Amino acid sequence: MNARKTLIHAALTLSAALLVATTGSALLAQAQTPGRNRGAEVTLNLKDAEISTLIATVSEVTGKNFIIDPRVRGKVTVVSASPMDAAGVYQTFLAVLQVQGFAAIPAGDAIKIVPETNARTDGGGLISNGRGVPFDEIVTHVYTVQNVSASQLVAILRPLISQSGHFAAYAGNNSLIISDRASNVLRIERLIAQIDQSGDREIEVVKLENAAATDVVRILTTLSQANKQADPTAQSGVVIADERSNSVLIGGEKSERGRMAEIVRRLDLPGPSGGDTQVFYLNYASAENLAPILEGYAQAASASSRPGAAAAGGANAAPAAASSGGGGADGTRVIADKDTNSLVVTAAPKAMLAIRNVISQLDIRRRQVLVEAIIAEVSATKASELGLDYAAYSPSTGAVTGILNQSTQGALSSLATAASGAATASTAVATGGASTLVTAAASLIGSGATAGIGGFTSGGSFFAVLLRALASDGDTNILATPQLTTLDNEEAKLSVGQEVPFLTGSFSNTGGGGSSSNGSVNPFQTIERKEVGLKLGITPTVNENNGIKLKIDLESSGIASGGAGTASLLTSTRTVTNSVSVEGDQILFIGGLIDNQLTDSQSRIPLLSSIPVIGALFKSRSVRKAKTNLMIFIHPVILDDRKDADYYTRKRYDGVRNAELRAAQGAVPLIGGARPVLVPFDNYAADQQAAKDAAGGVPPTVQEPTPEQIPPPAPSGN
Repeated sequence: MNARKTLIHAALTLSAALLVATTGSALLAQAQTPGRNRGAEVTLNLKDAEISTLIATVSEVTGKNFIIDPRVRGKVTVVSASPMDAAGVYQTFLAVLQVQGFAAIPAGDAIKIVPETNARTDGGGLISNGRGVPFDEIVTHVYTVQNVSASQLVAILRPLISQSGHFAAYAGNNSLIISDRASNVLRIERLIAQIDQSGDREIEVVKLENAAATDVVRILTTLSQANKQADPTAQSGVVIADERSNSVLIGGEKSERGRMAEIVRRLDLPGPSGGDTQVFYLNYASAENLAPILEGYAQAASASSRPGAAAAGGANAAPAAASSGGGGADGTRVIADKDTNSLVVTAAPKAMLAIRNVISQLDIRRRQVLVEAIIAEVSATKASELGLDYAAYSPSTGAVTGILNQSTQGALSSLATAASGAATASTAVATGGASTLVTAAASLIGSGATAGIGGFTSGGSFFAVLLRALASDGDTNILATPQLTTLDNEEAKLSVGQEVPFLTGSFSNTGGGGSSSNGSVNPFQTIERKEVGLKLGITPTVNENNGIKLKIDLESSGIASGGAGTASLLTSTRTVTNSVSVEGDQILFIGGLIDNQLTDSQSRIPLLSSIPVIGALFKSRSVRKAKTNLMIFIHPVILDDRKDADYYTRKRYDGVRNAELRAAQGAVPLIGGARPVLVPFDNYAADQQAAKDAAGGVPPTVQEPTPEQIPPPAPSGN
């Protein structure tokens, strides 16, 4: 049987060679009738055969269905020295297609033969890897990268992909998408497996007991930079300080991590038992205020760290804060230097680290708050008065009076005193008694319209009639807007007003025999001066959400009536003291008063005032109406940075300058010249900056005069 197969194989080979030589076409030889037995081995030899003939022959041998793209054309040459089975024939067929620039794409029960440039878009099996398929078949594979970046692998492996292949990264799940021939997909997969290694770049955490993490990291960073300058190719690890846990995080290769960790442990050795001394210069906080806080914190931390401290002391284990300059239980000492606003701290390394962390959290820039108070008061007063006063006196018949006005009553009392003095004086009329009466009678004339008649008879009788009519209107409009800027949680006060003298008492000795002609000895008055005006005190506290807790102390006072230094001096005072919560740049109403008063007083003589028509002659009426509206508002603004401060400063500066410009129309009367006006804000700031730049950022120095320039002293008067 074997000899028979050998004879048939030789005959078929010879026939194929003759047919190729004569026709140039392809020949497929099988052991049996074509299409009957797919398991027989065949030898394939082609020379300048049409590729369509090869496709038809492979379809006959493998039983596969092919769909041929019209662009698939050309001639192929295949030389085979040994027989192949159907799988080998198909593998050889795919290799021939690759050489010719074509590809076989599975499409259901058929296989498409298309140009290789269309292979990645026309299809290709989606497989987990390139195994189990012919090497030259187009496949698509999704590979998930575990340890390295997929995007970095694309840049490295893209040159190994064929021009018709596709290689891309999806950053969402760190995956690679590969579309190429199965053999290349397998090769790329092996390369990715070798590159995608976890390596030895882990993170090591070293917790410090004595040194500060930030100081250790600064030393290691300086050391790494020096090594880089000496050897640019040297690998260095990464060090990061965690201030919260006082730990150093070290990343890099294992050898580099071990070297850095050893350096960290050496730097973390305990210092001298007595501790060391450091000076901390503060930027924003007050050294005098911060020193007691730090010592109290050090004492509490030392007490809580001692074994059994909590059990022995209970709630009283932590001592109270020590005063500046004291010492903690572990030798901690904090001294405040007021001149340089610095702290001199002596403490053990561990306590020094804790104090440094507290200082860094307390010595922060605080925000500023601009507070504007608005005091608006509008008042209106109307008064009307009408009355008739009279008096008649006769030594023989008696006296009749009708005094209904208080001011008239006081004036008549003075008039009676003057008349009595004039009557008893021997030369009253000649020496001025009449003038005294006239002066006293003039006091009866008051505000409004006053008309009076009267006289004296030779028998000592007199009569007087006084008519008084008055109507008055008064309006008051007060608007004050005090403004004040202060730091967060710092009290600030503003006072604008004047000191007014108040009469608090008087003394006079009227005993006889004194050296004074009127009998008074050393008369004097006691005066007390009090501030009258506007006072504003605020204490703002700003929270993280731009809310402000505002403590307000506002007082607005003024002279209501009377003269300074007299007993009749009256002052009006408006005071608000409260605490409110307000948002930044919000206008809030904090207090006010609406007062409406009506006073209607009437004086009359019984019975006579009831007589019709003439009864009005025996009445006096006074009506007064006063209405006051007082409102107080507050407007706080948070100044976060210089930009905010410059904005509101410019706004107030320009407001004052505009007011000066409006008032500076024309020259100064009588003496001439221009009125003083502020320069524009931008010009003022530019002049200041130019002067600073000209001096190189250093304030100009004042040159001391030489001895020759100093004038000799003036001669003395002696």
